[in-house]
Amino acid sequence: MSLSRLWQQQGKKEEARKLPAEIYGWFTEGFDTTDLKEAKALLEELS
Repeated sequence: MSLSRLWQQQGKKEEARKLPAEIYGWFTEGFDTTDLKEAKALLEELS
């Protein structure tokens, strides 16, 4: 997520969204954990 935020600041929006979207897609459960909630919020922000 830190790398995605850095890329977002650098204007690399597509790269910033692609990496966490791939990883977030691997999960099938645990969406109520803090990490996945933050990842979802970041993805929504980058959409």
